[in-house]
Amino acid sequence: MEDLNIRKAGRAGRITFTRPKALNALSHEMALAIHRALDGWRDDPDVALVIIDAEGDRAFCAGGDIAAVYRAGLAGEHATGQRFFADEYRMNAAIADYPKPIVAFMQGFVMGGGVGVGGHASHRIVGDTTQIAMPESGIGLIPDVGGTWLLSRAPGRIGEYLALTGARMGAGDAIHAGFADTYLPEAEWPDLITRLEDTGDVSLIEGGDAPTAPLRTMDLSPFAQETLADIIDALEEDGNAQTLKILQANSPLSMAAGLAMVRAARGDGRMQDSLAREYRFTYRATQDTDFLEGVRAQIIDKDRKPKWMADASPDNVAALLAPLGPNELTWSEPA
Repeated sequence: MEDLNIRKAGRAGRITFTRPKALNALSHEMALAIHRALDGWRDDPDVALVIIDAEGDRAFCAGGDIAAVYRAGLAGEHATGQRFFADEYRMNAAIADYPKPIVAFMQGFVMGGGVGVGGHASHRIVGDTTQIAMPESGIGLIPDVGGTWLLSRAPGRIGEYLALTGARMGAGDAIHAGFADTYLPEAEWPDLITRLEDTGDVSLIEGGDAPTAPLRTMDLSPFAQETLADIIDALEEDGNAQTLKILQANSPLSMAAGLAMVRAARGDGRMQDSLAREYRFTYRATQDTDFLEGVRAQIIDKDRKPKWMADASPDNVAALLAPLGPNELTWSEPA
């Protein structure tokens, strides 16, 4: 397809994002195509491993292409978003559970939907331009695509901090937080890809010393507080104006729900449990949350002035995360 180059090269199945002008944003069709390719190579004896990379210097994948979801939701047609999120999450789970190695080369922006592709690979390579983030609270959503699973497994209170602020991680922080495995200067990536294609041998992946990880030494103790209001109070007491400014700009509902979901995910036994919980929120997102307003302000009109109106009370968070009955996320194969 036009936005992906899917092929076999030597011992490797290759998936390359090919829409660099759109920062390789992930569309519904792309999510389905990735899942189909993985299924096609699962039992292919010629494919020893899968390599996922992207064209362009600016982004591996800067997020989901949600303009169609926004337009449909604005028209009261909520099934478009529901189908997109369900199929995207099934693809994320397929990457996480794949029986063969998947090697992701993640340069530039790796955000939201990009984390859902690269962040669940078995071998996650980052370089000097890498900027990884889950910035959904700024568009009225929650860290999804298995993001709550990854965040819940970050050391200390890094998960809460990243979920609420959407802060970006360079290579060192990404490795420390569990979003990446190996640092390798990007000039060395083409040679490694060629050798992986030739041999199918992931033992060839040898990284260098990762850059410093500022998250290691940050005082994130305020994010151990029980509620969002308590976290804000603790930040005010510490005089942390920079972080407070970020939280004041984000959706209160998204932050309250994201906080609850990261903490709930710590008890999950597999990523599918976290994805199913995320789907309960995103299934309802175009109808019952700040999502449409957030997308309007940040992506469509770009006025950066969202008017957050959704109820951020604990009762409403619980309602948005309540089971969906017959609409719960299932793990069927892609169409």
